[in-house]
Amino acid sequence: MEESLVDVLTTVAELKSVPRVHLEWLAGKGEIIDWKDGDRAFSPGDPVDDMRIILKGQIKVYMEQAGGLRYFDAIETLEITGLLPYSRMKGAAVHGIISGDTTALSINKRYFPEMIREHHELTEALVHSMTDRVRYGMKQEQINDKMVSLGKLSAGIAHELNNPSAAVVRGAHELKKHLRNVPERFKAVISIKATAKEVDEVNDLLFRKIAATSSAKRSLQEKMTCEDELTAWLEEHHVAQAYTMAETFADYDFSVDDLEHLTTLSRPEDLPAIVMWLWQMLTTERLVSDIEEASKRINALVTSVKTYTHMDRGVDKERADVVDGIRNTLTLLGHKLKSAGVKVVEDFQSDLPKPHMFVSMMNQVWTNIIDNAVDAMEGRSGNLLEIHAHQDREFVIVRLIDNGPGIPKDIQDKIFDSFFTTKPVGKGTGLGLEMVRQIVHQQHNGKVEVRSEPGRTEFRVCIPI
Repeated sequence: MEESLVDVLTTVAELKSVPRVHLEWLAGKGEIIDWKDGDRAFSPGDPVDDMRIILKGQIKVYMEQAGGLRYFDAIETLEITGLLPYSRMKGAAVHGIISGDTTALSINKRYFPEMIREHHELTEALVHSMTDRVRYGMKQEQINDKMVSLGKLSAGIAHELNNPSAAVVRGAHELKKHLRNVPERFKAVISIKATAKEVDEVNDLLFRKIAATSSAKRSLQEKMTCEDELTAWLEEHHVAQAYTMAETFADYDFSVDDLEHLTTLSRPEDLPAIVMWLWQMLTTERLVSDIEEASKRINALVTSVKTYTHMDRGVDKERADVVDGIRNTLTLLGHKLKSAGVKVVEDFQSDLPKPHMFVSMMNQVWTNIIDNAVDAMEGRSGNLLEIHAHQDREFVIVRLIDNGPGIPKDIQDKIFDSFFTTKPVGKGTGLGLEMVRQIVHQQHNGKVEVRSEPGRTEFRVCIPI
């Protein structure tokens, strides 16, 4: 059995160059473990005291995320897992579930000192394996972190786009339905006998009201009173749909005096057709304006996405406006800010110089810091996020301050470390602020630091101009 086990170990990628005598020692010290399909090999928090070489079968690895398990990776046949020499691993951080009947060779850590002392080639091969594992793990965590961030942004953008896109669809439907009645009402209009001067006066009244509507500011009570007065006047003059028309006329600041003026410009029998035509034009104007405003909102969001991701531009450094990047980030995180009840206060220097930077990378910096601040304030009231940007000699200084619970002093020097996170399992990977530090320090020769106490946390980002 042992001879065949050694033969299997020679096919493990990391052990192919290890002398057979070392593999014989490994086989002699190891213990065979058998699992059935569906067994749990390890769970978060389980102590890790053994190195395991999968001889047959597979272990599927799952991470806790959003209250459930998300597939992360698989440990395949002839792969090494568990504790390795010089590793500081203490416990499992993920779930390992057996897929198919699986067999592993387990070597307890009590044999590691002997391995390090007497089997140098084996130890070296395993240390190389650990280095590759850490590199791969960091890459996977970074991918996962970016996917989580992308998911948050996507959800927020989808929510922000939902309202204006629904308004466009709704407005287009109402406009289509509204215009179906135009031919019938046109008959009444062309039968009106009016002079060119009278037509000009009606047109002048219409376009004057449309032009002035943006500046018309009335309380709800004033508007309701106006609607009642207009409804009474329209009913008195035998105009159909009086209540519906009165609401539209009130929106455009029409008064009873304006309608009375129409009686001086037309015959009594023509008045209903003139009023109907005015209402038709105002309703069309309102629907088109609603569609225009919703379309502008969609365009602004799309522009923010393009600018945020730096689409259709090069990847080199360029002179760019820091404030634009921050505002685009706030736009994309708008839904999360609203949901958490966060008020944003901006204080930006008007003539702020444009630093030489990687725009999309710096947008990742703003995203991670703001996202963390919102998470910290979640569930609290009176949430406030202040963002200041100003020039200090040859630097642009951006300060992001939240009034959350603060970062405990004993961990403030750890928050930029890889994989360190205070968030629950599945919600944070511990790579967001580490990425912030790399981007600011290594990519831009800048500096990022944090000062925190209960009720006030300030991230200070310094970027060379």
